[in-house]
Amino acid sequence: MRHTRAFTLIELLVVLAIIATLLSLVAPRYFKSIDRAKEAALQENLFTLRDALDKYHEDKGRYPNTLEDLVAGRYLRKVPVDPITESSESWVTVAPPDAAKGGIFNVKSGATGVAASGVPFEKF
Repeated sequence: MRHTRAFTLIELLVVLAIIATLLSLVAPRYFKSIDRAKEAALQENLFTLRDALDKYHEDKGRYPNTLEDLVAGRYLRKVPVDPITESSESWVTVAPPDAAKGGIFNVKSGATGVAASGVPFEKF
């Protein structure tokens, strides 16, 4: 008689249960870290945009009419992507109090929802 060495069904089910348990512990932490990274990237992109707006205003004496004016004036290489909406078209622009000073005074995220800190994305 030959004895073949193989795994039994019970052994395979135990291994799969252990793997499923480990994944259920790791997966939530993974997705939370992705969300935190997106929020950090959003804050960095907003800082970059606002800094470019300020430099444009210092150089030209007025604010740009569109975000593309920042690219055309070489203040940015390209309009950054909002990491929450994954689009560079979703930025919400805020006009200056005096309309004669230009079109964009500030930029905010167009994303809906709240960050992990409880602050809405529109308030960043």
